[in-house]
Amino acid sequence: MSTVELSFSALPVHVRTARLIVTAVARRSGVAEPLLDEVRLAVAEACSRAVEAHRRHCPDEPVRLELRGEKGRFEVIVSDTVPGDLSPEGPPATAADEEEDEYGLGEGTAELGLAVIAGLADDVEIANTPKGVQIRMSWPAEAEASI
Repeated sequence: MSTVELSFSALPVHVRTARLIVTAVARRSGVAEPLLDEVRLAVAEACSRAVEAHRRHCPDEPVRLELRGEKGRFEVIVSDTVPGDLSPEGPPATAADEEEDEYGLGEGTAELGLAVIAGLADDVEIANTPKGVQIRMSWPAEAEASI
């Protein structure tokens, strides 16, 4: 399968669009129907985390996704451009970091989202890179298909 690349501006409304595109590509790549909900939810968590990081630190930079199917696996990579976002110190604090979100959730929500992703994806790698944070998730694909 060819690699499908998608980038979108850091707006929460675009997470739904990304989720729909990833689900369609996963289906076409041979991911079993019962796993599609897990793909959809894990990608939504990863994209939401990236959108929030971008909105706080680099709102003009797009969130990037790569979708590929290789060797019986469907892989999604969600990349942001906020270096150190997952490190213990994290990026430099801003006034927005000190506030709770609309649901009254504070700092621990990023870690909760990562735990949800780890529970939904078959295989997960989370890496801090010099360019930002990259979340790589994969699921088994019954049959490889070309896009």
